Amino acid sequence: MIRVTDLKMPVNGTEEQLKKKAAKALGIYVEEILQMQIFRRSLDARKKDQILSVYVVDVEVANEKKTLSKVKGNNVSITPDLSYVLPQGKAECKNRPVVVGFGPGGMFAALLMAQMGLAPIVLERGGDVETRKKAVSLFWEEGILDTENNVQFGEGGAGTFSDGKLTTRIKDPRCRKVLEEMVEAGAPKEILYDAKPHIGTDLLRGVVKGIREKILALGGEVRFFAKVTDILVENGRVQGVVLADGEKIETNDVVLAIGHSARDTFEMLYQKGASLEQKPFAMGVRIEHPQKMIDVAQFGDAAEKLPPADYRLTYTTKKGRGVYTFCMCPGGYVVAASSEEGRLAINGMSEHARDGENGNSALLVQVFPKDFGSDHPLEGMYFQRQLEEKAFALGGGSYTAPIQSVGGFLGTSKESPKVSPTYRPKTKEVDLAEIFPGFMTEAMREAIPEMGKKLKGFDRGDAVLTAVESRTSSAVRILRGEDGESLWAKGLYPTGEGAGYAGGIVSAAVDGILAAEKIFQKNLK
Repeated sequence: MIRVTDLKMPVNGTEEQLKKKAAKALGIYVEEILQMQIFRRSLDARKKDQILSVYVVDVEVANEKKTLSKVKGNNVSITPDLSYVLPQGKAECKNRPVVVGFGPGGMFAALLMAQMGLAPIVLERGGDVETRKKAVSLFWEEGILDTENNVQFGEGGAGTFSDGKLTTRIKDPRCRKVLEEMVEAGAPKEILYDAKPHIGTDLLRGVVKGIREKILALGGEVRFFAKVTDILVENGRVQGVVLADGEKIETNDVVLAIGHSARDTFEMLYQKGASLEQKPFAMGVRIEHPQKMIDVAQFGDAAEKLPPADYRLTYTTKKGRGVYTFCMCPGGYVVAASSEEGRLAINGMSEHARDGENGNSALLVQVFPKDFGSDHPLEGMYFQRQLEEKAFALGGGSYTAPIQSVGGFLGTSKESPKVSPTYRPKTKEVDLAEIFPGFMTEAMREAIPEMGKKLKGFDRGDAVLTAVESRTSSAVRILRGEDGESLWAKGLYPTGEGAGYAGGIVSAAVDGILAAEKIFQKNLK
């Protein structure tokens, strides 16, 4: 096929108009286009009085060589082949490979190994999506936390209760494989070409269930409420895993895709002498504004014709510390995301329609190992815990979230937040400076007014801040070599966000695919 880039259209343009644009770029009649597929769609909102949709399309024509010979523009080329091909050959494992964790990393490691004929066993400490949804609803409504089945643990991982964003900065061709598998499992087809694809928590639950069913159909096994408490290692090689109920499973290949909140597992690994190190991360609050304000700030008068707007803001303080927004959820909700008793963590979530009254985003401050005051590899994790404990205590217990108006936090006004907080079960107005160390409070106070200069209304005094956003990424990295195996034990493959090698749903899924490929190649006959 032929790829045509930079086709600009009105935001309400039709597919027929797009086809005419493509034909004009190729110097052919529209009737000569046999087939057209959208490869990428994005918005150009730099001029608010002329917001455009920008397309990249792939077209099939009757005489490709002749058409290309006449094209003079530089926005036309042969469509590259992005299809993913499974590794060739036959692999046989002495024992079935085990995948620990069923978030994006573990899920796609298991799916690819199932497609390669390796019949993996998945061990997930939490429940399936339906059981998990009930447990999470109980927590949000009544403050009753299930420490094994919650926003962090269970089928689909932490991303299942999020906006389901699929944007990534990595350019790995395996990204396309991830999106195609999600579409096959029920995700909207638009994720294949939208520049900022998202699924939404409501649809994502069905997608992860669909992927699980495919793994089962291919001979894999998925076990819920199966918490791994020990990894058996002899002479530097993995021999098996032990579950909380004492069951031992013999295996020589373990994909360790535990997610960023499996703190007890990190402690087990440290006690056994695994190779771990501190890594930078970020913490802060969630900031909520009326979604309509964000739409107008981004799109002007065209806002009513367009989907809910998002934003991404960055700022470097005078002392050189980065502050940025992350995981912006248009029309979304701030949600309770704790996984440990007596510790309060929050996150953001949107449904596919993004039709909630507020938009929210994490407002984060960079935290570096030098800030911990200790060389202990788990010190960053303990730092996260300390702030979560302070937030829990300041809220008064029962997972009541501490909140404050932007004006109150900045000291510009004493008004209560007029933007209604979406967090459940309850909120309590406090001084958020009591939670954070001075460098974090100082950085946020400096950044918010500056970000208001980039996004009108961001620093409005009646917006609401909720604390504490602490699970943006892992504070620990499980060291691995070029072969993907842990430096501590051969046959152990630290994978995904929890292991310190990914930063979102797609990048974690790609890391899982890489682990599956390495296990396949190692066991080729």
